[in-house]
Amino acid sequence: MNSHMADSNESTSNLFEAARTHNAWVDRDVSLDVLRELYDRLRWAPTSANSNPGRFVFVHSKAAKERLRPHLAPLNVEKTMAAPICVIVAADARFYDYLPQLFPARDMRSVFAGTPALADETATRNAILQGGYLIIAARSLGLDCGPMSGFSKEGIDREFFPDGRWKSNFLINLGYGDKEKLWPRNPRLNFDEACLVL
Repeated sequence: MNSHMADSNESTSNLFEAARTHNAWVDRDVSLDVLRELYDRLRWAPTSANSNPGRFVFVHSKAAKERLRPHLAPLNVEKTMAAPICVIVAADARFYDYLPQLFPARDMRSVFAGTPALADETATRNAILQGGYLIIAARSLGLDCGPMSGFSKEGIDREFFPDGRWKSNFLINLGYGDKEKLWPRNPRLNFDEACLVL
């Protein structure tokens, strides 16, 4: 195996096989520069019609975390308060207003603006996809992630998005994980259990 292949395998392992979901964090902040680089990486990944409906609220300050606290499931409170950042992954219901800028080749705005069910489905699916890209981009920068459900969507939307345009989907705790406090790794399905080749 050549050195390039070895480096590539190590990088892939850090993104997937060796990466873990973290619930405990070391006391190390995540800088604004790192958050900007994180977004700059994830924004280039594909979405339907280049729609880019994902919106990311980096809940960082103590005051902002206190706004989040009452809307978290009890088991998620302590780890979220301890994480340097909690990202609210949301979808912009009017993402199509940006399509003249993002997809200038033809008029895609009217396609979505005139079809609310399609717009909602597109926003939801692609924002989730972009949340997955965020996890991979974060890992590529040496950050650890703790993605989770276990919160009141209605409560968070009311608290953080009162105009109703952005809608929360899931949360990601973000920072530098405490590897000493990792739980044993759970198994995954193998190829034959999860895949079909037709």
